[in-house]
Amino acid sequence: MEHEVKRSSFSGSIGFVLAAAGSAVGLGNIWRFPYLAARDGGGIFLLCYLALALTFGFALLSTEIAIGRKTGKSPLMAYGAMHRRFGWLGTLASIVPVLILPYYGVIGGWVLHYLAAFISGAGAQAAADGYFTAFIAGYTQPIFWFVVYLAATTFVVYKGVDAGIERLSRILMPVLLLLIAGIACFSLTIEHTDANGVTRTGLQGLKVYVIPSFAGMTPGRFLVVLMDALGQLFFSVSVAMGIMITYGSYVKKETNIVKAVNQIEIFDTVVAFLAGMMIVPAVYTFMGTEGMSAGPSLMFISLPRIFEAMGGVGALVGAAFFVMVAFAALTSSVSIMEAIVSCAQDKLRVSRSKATLGVAALTLAGGLLVCLGYNALYFELHLPNGSVGQLLDVLDYVSNFVLMPVVAIATCLMVGWALGPQSVIGELTRNGERFGRERLYVVMIKFVAPVMLALLLLQSLGWVRF
Repeated sequence: MEHEVKRSSFSGSIGFVLAAAGSAVGLGNIWRFPYLAARDGGGIFLLCYLALALTFGFALLSTEIAIGRKTGKSPLMAYGAMHRRFGWLGTLASIVPVLILPYYGVIGGWVLHYLAAFISGAGAQAAADGYFTAFIAGYTQPIFWFVVYLAATTFVVYKGVDAGIERLSRILMPVLLLLIAGIACFSLTIEHTDANGVTRTGLQGLKVYVIPSFAGMTPGRFLVVLMDALGQLFFSVSVAMGIMITYGSYVKKETNIVKAVNQIEIFDTVVAFLAGMMIVPAVYTFMGTEGMSAGPSLMFISLPRIFEAMGGVGALVGAAFFVMVAFAALTSSVSIMEAIVSCAQDKLRVSRSKATLGVAALTLAGGLLVCLGYNALYFELHLPNGSVGQLLDVLDYVSNFVLMPVVAIATCLMVGWALGPQSVIGELTRNGERFGRERLYVVMIKFVAPVMLALLLLQSLGWVRF
């Protein structure tokens, strides 16, 4: 028996902006942005990222939010409502969060585990060699913390858009911003002398982070930096995974989307920059330039060692850091689950409570498999982009490096050519709003974004090397 499902909505523009910013500010900003910035020439990466955020990111973010509000539907149904020949794109876009949520929840559990370690005074053990590997290879602990994290995410989504997602964002986002700004400022004050008698400071690390380094910079190398910045933008603004279409569908008709997009851009970019200012100076101070190549292991291996090296204050800084990361992760995982729940409500015509519990059950099953991917189901697979990964890495590769570029390319083709840019511009300016970047939007959505996305996809598939 089918039931009419009442569509939720944000109470106003501020609630929407904070929720969307909360989705954008996640684990990708905290660990991926800093190490890419350090690896890719500091200021060069920052300039590329900023330019892309104001052009490419702005175009896709505006498009998805406008599609959501115009159709009032989940991503599963929204594309077909926009153009009947692109209904398949809704299915593809809906698969992305389904693949992401289980492994994102597992990583969220890792964050909670480290938070508990620093709060309980076990930060020294967390900094020991082999601690992280032994932890994720275990059976009980990773599953326990994943279940705790999933329960927190489910509770917020179960409460609904206004009473759950919006209320959480109004509380956590200001606190998160204060924490990240505070830790970033502290990172600039630290100083350390290594075993060789070399003294490094946080301010020196800041220079490494923000001043462009042109050493060894060739046209090919610049394209690599540009593609890294473009790939990071997917993590940062939550496009091509159904989230912004879902959140857009909850936006009231009188909300100024153009202004909201500008605010989301600013919030996300500031947090990403502060994340780099928080991490890069600290890593440089205690580990030198060699520590910059830590990559994804930065958050769970390198940083705990740095906190331990800080002495007594390190335990406090470490606890504050993992509180901040937990907040950022939770606001993002809530948005990922909400995208799936919205699709389930639209397709199955069930209540929010049933959809949320159903999605939670499927995520639990998927997350358990990811946890077992480091022990009972362990394997190593060579991926087309040159990396070697386990089950978590495979899910990340398929969702982030293959499906998301495909979804974004198809979205550009639908809006830019099949429907025409005015299909989105009309929604953005429906209340008479001024759209100052209209010409830029048309050029980006029709020409520049599809080409850049195609290059990113070809690079991810290993078909193009720069």
